[in-house]
Amino acid sequence: MKWSAGLFGLLGALLLGGCASLPEAERPTARTVAAFSLAQPNGDLPGGWKPWRLSKLKRPTSYELVDYNGVVVIKAMSAASASGLAHPLDLDPRQTPILQWRWKVPRLIEGANNARRNAEDAPVRLVVSFEGDISALPLEDRLFFDRVRAITGHQLPYATLMYIWENQAPQGTVIPNPHTERIQMIVAESGSARTGAWKLEARNVYEDYKRAFGGSPGRIKAISIMTDTDNTGATAEAYYGDIAFMTVAEHQRISLAPAPPEPGAR
Repeated sequence: MKWSAGLFGLLGALLLGGCASLPEAERPTARTVAAFSLAQPNGDLPGGWKPWRLSKLKRPTSYELVDYNGVVVIKAMSAASASGLAHPLDLDPRQTPILQWRWKVPRLIEGANNARRNAEDAPVRLVVSFEGDISALPLEDRLFFDRVRAITGHQLPYATLMYIWENQAPQGTVIPNPHTERIQMIVAESGSARTGAWKLEARNVYEDYKRAFGGSPGRIKAISIMTDTDNTGATAEAYYGDIAFMTVAEHQRISLAPAPPEPGAR
């Protein structure tokens, strides 16, 4: 197996985003995702959010809390870089299956293609990590996990769903990671038609997991965001609003904080 630089970056994201380095007794038990909108511009990250750097050899993406026309959001700036923000969780996706968030992409990354390992970049990603019985996986998957643990000293999450904004693949497409089937990407948005404006997204994580992996998910152990351009060497700007897990009933009656108005909007 060829271990590319892009794979090492992704492994770092998943390991840290999935709290793999924490002993079982020390794992956080957060039931909600801390809201960016309740933080202060240029202030500390709210609640359980923490930055992670994939490698000392990789340039980190810049993340900062900014006031976007009256609403505090995360602004990401990437220049041939890859890093993210991670928030540990302990959630049952059967009880809170709806993942809802806002994001904004001013423009796509030219040449990015998540079906190709050498062009696997995205202006925005939401990464959901799940627990499960690794010993029950097929031999090939267990060997992959063993290789990762031998190199990094940490255990990969049992399974990972990654919601992305893709250049070409149609919305709803499931794209397997080129290195392992335990990481599945789902195209939440595609193409440039909706760039330049805030987009509210809602996905049923429980159903998406069953479609991507063919079985029911274990508990959700972390949510992460990542803007990366390390494979294409390009630059990207992106914005993330509040992120929340909720029940189906809650999703039917409540929503996230309103999207920030665009400059000049009345």
